[in-house]
Amino acid sequence: MNVLVIGSGGREHTLVWKISRSPKVSNIYCIPGNGGTGAGAQSAEIAVNDFEALTGFVKEKNVGLTVVGPEIPLVKGIVDYFQQKGLAIFGPDRKSAQLEGSKVFSKKFMKKHGIPTADFKVFSNAGDALSYVDGVRGDSFSVVIKADGLAAGKGVIVCDSKKEAADAVKRIMEAREFESAGDSIIMEDKLTGEEASMMAFCDGRTIVSMVSSQDHKQAFDGDKGPNTGGMGAYAPAPVVTEDINNKVKTQVFDKFLKGIREEKIDFKGIIYAGIMIDKGEVNVLEFNVRFGDPETQVVLPLLKTDIVEIMEAVVDGKLEDVKVEWNKGACVCVVVASGGYPARYEKGKLISGLEEASGIDGLTVFHAGTKLDGGVLSWGGRVLGVTGVTEDLKGAIELAYEGVGRIKFENMYYRKDIGWKGVKHGK
Repeated sequence: MNVLVIGSGGREHTLVWKISRSPKVSNIYCIPGNGGTGAGAQSAEIAVNDFEALTGFVKEKNVGLTVVGPEIPLVKGIVDYFQQKGLAIFGPDRKSAQLEGSKVFSKKFMKKHGIPTADFKVFSNAGDALSYVDGVRGDSFSVVIKADGLAAGKGVIVCDSKKEAADAVKRIMEAREFESAGDSIIMEDKLTGEEASMMAFCDGRTIVSMVSSQDHKQAFDGDKGPNTGGMGAYAPAPVVTEDINNKVKTQVFDKFLKGIREEKIDFKGIIYAGIMIDKGEVNVLEFNVRFGDPETQVVLPLLKTDIVEIMEAVVDGKLEDVKVEWNKGACVCVVVASGGYPARYEKGKLISGLEEASGIDGLTVFHAGTKLDGGVLSWGGRVLGVTGVTEDLKGAIELAYEGVGRIKFENMYYRKDIGWKGVKHGK
């Protein structure tokens, strides 16, 4: 069978890498791909939102399964388009994708179906939002303000004062920092605790959880600085104990499954729950409807079962027939970024040391923002995901940073504390 992966980031390189290990697969294509996907997949210059061209490519290359990586084509309805053409595609349809495409839709879904989440208010007018903030007594005001639409993981601003909240409203709704994603905002109570990422396969009738992971959103060590798309991750996350895992199953995923049935949402693909854990209780921060990035880079290396077998079962509504198994051990991904990210950064820096890093046993370098042009060049904010797998978390951290140490390009930077929260849990 031929498989197409849509996307160009580290998540998509990881999917290509994992899918290539399936005995079911003959050829892999990745559109548009990046400087690293060519090692396992052929690419083509087609935009991820050009559904007509994509379906034409799928028919021409006799692709038996298309896997969608990024959220934008999902929200725009790529799955509906493929299904109308009778083509097999892994991912949720447009109605399902609202769970990520609109934070307002998602929060209302959670509240309606009893999924634990923070209390919130919705504003579609900047003046109303600013008046609400101004009416709060005192200067202290702990809230999280989120752009309603897609903002590449960056449309979330944590505020601890009225001034910060007012500034956040102005940035999102008046300055349009996240463009049309700021047409509406959610202002929700700030939750405390420790975050974890829980992804699961779902075919609309059955949900199968993946191993837990923990992303590092902030740009700098010690969780300082602005939010990014993710500066690294590790799996499994020790903060997700057996008890927490059971609560996520019963309070989040089981209620999610019941909710989509009641709403007549035909959800097939990946459901990702960002979880806040505090004093043994869980709350959902957000839902995503695709593999996380960089969580995919640490979860899929631990997957033992053939991922193509799982994906086919999801598409066919037969997930309950597949036994999903995981390898023991730990995995750590350190994101190497361009200097200045997540703000302005330069492209086109020649990267050296990739062969030396990839030659380390147990280490894989997943490309994210790279391009081939007389060598491998940096071509995005997040450039590489240096990923190590060993028997334990400390070993995986050491392995990943050994790989990072071999890589060089002008103004590269990375966090130096990826995974250490997990070590503090004694694992």
